[in-house]
Amino acid sequence: MDEKNERKKFLGSLAIPALLVAIMLAVKVIETAFGIDLGRWGIRPQTAQGLIGILTLPFLHGSWEHLLTNSVPVLVLGTALYYCYPTLANKVLLITYLFSGLLTWCLGAPGSVHVGASALIYGLNLFLIVSGFIRSNRQLIVISLIMVFLYGSFIWGMIPALAIPQHISWEGHLSGAIIGVALALILRKKGPQKEEHHWEEDEDNNNDNDDGGTPEEKPYWDVPMPSDNDLKVEYRFRR
Repeated sequence: MDEKNERKKFLGSLAIPALLVAIMLAVKVIETAFGIDLGRWGIRPQTAQGLIGILTLPFLHGSWEHLLTNSVPVLVLGTALYYCYPTLANKVLLITYLFSGLLTWCLGAPGSVHVGASALIYGLNLFLIVSGFIRSNRQLIVISLIMVFLYGSFIWGMIPALAIPQHISWEGHLSGAIIGVALALILRKKGPQKEEHHWEEDEDNNNDNDDGGTPEEKPYWDVPMPSDNDLKVEYRFRR
């Protein structure tokens, strides 16, 4: 792929993740400008009212710091998803978005409120890591290793004892991780697969020498046995 097409593919992969981040920023700007708190529209586990949070979850953040912390991973992971899995990206993103929120609604503690794109981030991260390794594709494995290097510490966000004191939604993180791993396994036969190398046979060894070239050497078993005379040895002595 030449440089122009590579740039075009990269920019195309960046489009939807950038749109998601733009919506996240717009929501926070509206909150700040009008002095309102839209956090009440987050996920409220195990309540009918809280179901709306499944749709709003990734776009609501408790603070600017929270928003900025989530914006970069959404851009990086989303772009990697669309770049490496162009035919699966929309499906993976939509399913992760909806089902990680639904699972958070089921697992979350009653009375709590969950906001932020962390569930989506965990889902995309686990999908990229697991999918890359099980497909045994060199490019995808490299992407997986990069994700581990950049976001390998995410595992601590799924441990309640560490997450709860920091008011972190470990339920959302765990939900996203479960969905990401499940999608990687379910979709393992679709999209890019393991690289296969096909070795071409040497045509010079397979032709019939119709072009007047050197005749093909006969196999050893097709060589006629020598006669007794051919095997006779004469000894000559000089006096």
